[in-house]
Amino acid sequence: MVDPFRYGPDPDARRRGARLLLTGLLALVLLGVATGVPVVAADDRDASGPGGVTLDAVLVYPDLQPSHTRADVDYAQVPPAGGPHNPAWLGCGVYDAPVPDENAVHDLEHGSVWITHAPGLDAFSVRTLAEALPPDGIMSPYAGLPAPIVVTVWGRQLRLERADDPRLALFVAEYSDGHTAPEPGASCRGGLSPADTPPVPTDLA
Repeated sequence: MVDPFRYGPDPDARRRGARLLLTGLLALVLLGVATGVPVVAADDRDASGPGGVTLDAVLVYPDLQPSHTRADVDYAQVPPAGGPHNPAWLGCGVYDAPVPDENAVHDLEHGSVWITHAPGLDAFSVRTLAEALPPDGIMSPYAGLPAPIVVTVWGRQLRLERADDPRLALFVAEYSDGHTAPEPGASCRGGLSPADTPPVPTDLA
């Protein structure tokens, strides 16, 4: 890569080098957007808690499309962190069975927190997660997670190994105001009840 500072006092060379550097960085960002790969960016992940706990491990997914669709959606993330979704959202609360992605993503659009956990997670951990769930949040088991626990808001996601990880509370404190969502404050209140949601196929449960 061209070093924009190697040319000494030549301003044209410095400008050419700077343009090449900026072009390369832009290409990396666009590649992340196109492939659904999280982009590492300096943002509100610099929040910190007691004992030096930080949100450095939060994955950031930019430019997610908040459109409505009644079709099934093939999301790039597991669980999804945003994107096209069903016009109906889920009511706030703890679900003991998997919920449809497309409805849950609508909750994310409203600024809700979605805590997902492996279906076989022990009862004590499930109870701990439920206690950490904010009033404007949903929680459900989810098969095939990249970690035993994944907590998600629109465009942000954190993978955890344990329910007592202090980063869970820090994540909720940082993001539960919905500031990353297209419709912060719309809430999950008034959404579908468990009885209203279509069952998730058993091979996905």
